[in-house]
Amino acid sequence: MKQQAIQYLAFDVHQATCVASLRAEGGAVVMRSTIKTEAKAIVQFVKACGPRVQVAFEEGAQAQWLHDMLLPHAERVVVCTRRGANPVANKNDALDADQLSEELRTGKLREVDHRGMGVQTLKELVQSYVALVSDATRVMQRLKALYRGRAIAVKGSAVYGRRERKAWLDKLRGGARVRAAALFRQLDLLLELRGPAKGAMITEARRQPGWKVLRSIPYLGEVRVAELLAIITTPHRFRTKRNLWPYAGLAVVTRSSADKEFVDGKLRKKKRAPITRGLNRNHNPLLKAVLKGAANAATLRPGPLRDWYEACLKRGVREELAKVSLARKIASIVLRLWKKGELWDPDKLTIQAT
Repeated sequence: MKQQAIQYLAFDVHQATCVASLRAEGGAVVMRSTIKTEAKAIVQFVKACGPRVQVAFEEGAQAQWLHDMLLPHAERVVVCTRRGANPVANKNDALDADQLSEELRTGKLREVDHRGMGVQTLKELVQSYVALVSDATRVMQRLKALYRGRAIAVKGSAVYGRRERKAWLDKLRGGARVRAAALFRQLDLLLELRGPAKGAMITEARRQPGWKVLRSIPYLGEVRVAELLAIITTPHRFRTKRNLWPYAGLAVVTRSSADKEFVDGKLRKKKRAPITRGLNRNHNPLLKAVLKGAANAATLRPGPLRDWYEACLKRGVREELAKVSLARKIASIVLRLWKKGELWDPDKLTIQAT
């Protein structure tokens, strides 16, 4: 019996419509269509494409919803990123969908991991907490900027407290006072919401199997561990630590050219170190903040991680680079212990992490 041919379906997803491009196994586009961005319409369209259909669409606001919805109805669902790709001369929805279906067929898409449906609730709770923290920080900065713009000295966190609020408001007049009062009310509401959001996030994170392992690692508190669980989902996404470092923004970018030369008729590699260009920019910013925050905390308190950091300084490594190395070390420890299900043991710190 002849095996069913694979169909390659790509969606260019928008708020109201999805532009679809269906490509046969040989490469020819067999159908183009525009459908509503609705669950029923999209599922019916995918089912009509045949029993062996692979679906691709770009990372975006609807990506997780589409991935989870289409996973039972397609042979393969690919969420991809095309960041950094060279744009074509002409661009429209149909051309984007056609190019996406061709890259799906030829295997050129850079896939974004959307597994871990079991931690979807935790992901939502982490996003809620992080947004509240970010909004509260922004309001605090606006308050201080309001006073500093009028040459009123503000230091520390005393300006945010309720006890001396009237005294701080009395320093302003007219519209500035009204604006400050509104910012104070906004800050109070955000701080009121942040506590329950943090509690719900930690409660959900405690249900995850990696909680106990990650909490045993120094300087990974409840909030940082909850964020790690939501971001990484599973340590088996990363084969080694060198796959995790770029995702966390801790991979060193290098550039080199004319790496080899002929000497006495023999080809050999030049003894010249590649030029470094800093850390990679395409990364998960929250994961980087978690690991760098843990590294900064480790440098301030006595312990095996601080000893490791000071050993880097003694070898002549600059302070900022030593902190990056410590963040990479913590990432390696997280990956190794999480994979193996082992608790933190400071005596094994020098063991090469997987």
